[in-house]
Amino acid sequence: MTLMFLAGAVATPKTALAATPRVIMWEDLIPPGAPYAEIIGEGELDEANDVWNPIYDANGVKLNEDLDGAYIKMPGFIIPFDGSAEGVTNFILVPYIGACIHTPPPPANQLVMVNATEPWPSDQLWDPVWVTGVMRTQLQATDLGQTGYSIAADEMEVYEW
Repeated sequence: MTLMFLAGAVATPKTALAATPRVIMWEDLIPPGAPYAEIIGEGELDEANDVWNPIYDANGVKLNEDLDGAYIKMPGFIIPFDGSAEGVTNFILVPYIGACIHTPPPPANQLVMVNATEPWPSDQLWDPVWVTGVMRTQLQATDLGQTGYSIAADEMEVYEW
């Protein structure tokens, strides 16, 4: 009887045994009590580099600590750090297309560093994606902006609404 149970467990698909991710959206990254309207402050023009540098108030770096270590699934757009013929594995997940490229970056609590186990195809960089993995609260400085979260992504798929 035990052998039959174990044989059935081996034949069970991996996904049936995996944890169900918590689906979150961008507003979930803002900690309770920190209204989004108060995050974005003023800014200054860096004339030498022709770049607008936003100045965020203290709410822009406040993180939702309830998400630290959570297994989540969230949508977003990819801003790649690296690329190869296979695709990208390191990127910033952003809430809207083009964030960080031609506009000031969103505040840190609206930017997520992603390290994926499988590359996302380079020909799909403009597609919205679902990213699933373990999230960490972690402020990091990058060339594109300060991020407040990171995800070790174990699954990615096209986001369809």
